[in-house]
Amino acid sequence: MTRPTFKSLLPGLGLAFAAAMSTLVALPALAQTKLKWAHVYETSEPYHTQSVWAAEEIKKRTNGKFDIQVFPASSLGKETDINQGMTLGTVDMIISGPSFAARSYPRLGIAYYPFIFRDADHQLAYSKSEVFKEMVDGYRAKTGIQILAYTYYGARHTTAQKAFTDCAGMKGLKIRVPDVPAYRATPESCGANPTPIAFAEVYLALQNGTVDAQENPLTTIEAKKFYEVQKHIMLTGHIVDGLTTQVAPHVWTKLTDAEKKIFGEVAQEAAARASAQIKKREAELVEEFKKKGLGVHTVNRQSFVDAVLKAKTVESLGYDRKDYDRITAIK
Repeated sequence: MTRPTFKSLLPGLGLAFAAAMSTLVALPALAQTKLKWAHVYETSEPYHTQSVWAAEEIKKRTNGKFDIQVFPASSLGKETDINQGMTLGTVDMIISGPSFAARSYPRLGIAYYPFIFRDADHQLAYSKSEVFKEMVDGYRAKTGIQILAYTYYGARHTTAQKAFTDCAGMKGLKIRVPDVPAYRATPESCGANPTPIAFAEVYLALQNGTVDAQENPLTTIEAKKFYEVQKHIMLTGHIVDGLTTQVAPHVWTKLTDAEKKIFGEVAQEAAARASAQIKKREAELVEEFKKKGLGVHTVNRQSFVDAVLKAKTVESLGYDRKDYDRITAIK
């Protein structure tokens, strides 16, 4: 047998080297994980702009491993759809009201019990409390979904074609609310007719008279342009609302501890900034809406509180009185 010469081996070595190099070049692309982050809010709102910031920041802090694309304004489906997508594997992250998470883990829904929070600062303190941590752990144990952060959404006020100043003034009002018992509690207690309509369809429903009224924070009334099809805003403040940033189980379980820490820290930074922007904008909007010609009315808030406590007790909505007492006691 003749020994192979170095010269005769060169073509084979060259091919092997080229194959190895192509594998190395391909590794970063293979290692990158693309994620879909969905929500139902407008691109102008802090929930979107801060989600985009968080997506880029996570990419940066993980050296490009996670490439997260944010899908705003119900582009991946209505809020019910994107929440279901977390367990179906069609959506990887969301920012959404925990009322939808409460369908799987009802304990979370107590945050929507009317008048449970005094204001935004009380809600923030709740998001850092032991009782909320218990709920986050319970929700993850039940569904595998991890809640990363809590963002202030705003105090929910009522808009309508006719003004009113107390609970009795809501009687007979056909008002759009999300399809959640806690959202229906205030209008039902006051004799109104709550009508669930998907968030993306509210403007049209108000415009064509399907409903007479709706309730949302001032910042949402601005972003969704509800002020164009309503004449009055009543500052009922019946629910201090919030949103949670969540990660799907098929993503969360594959993250390293270091990656989980990055996701959590970034989400909380984004939530804090979005919350501050909402609080600032809320303070400005009353006068701006007045300048647009809307009637902005203070109400007898206690009349609403009394009606809710009488007609819709904490227990009647399926919540734990101990949770209610712990939350209301938070300073």
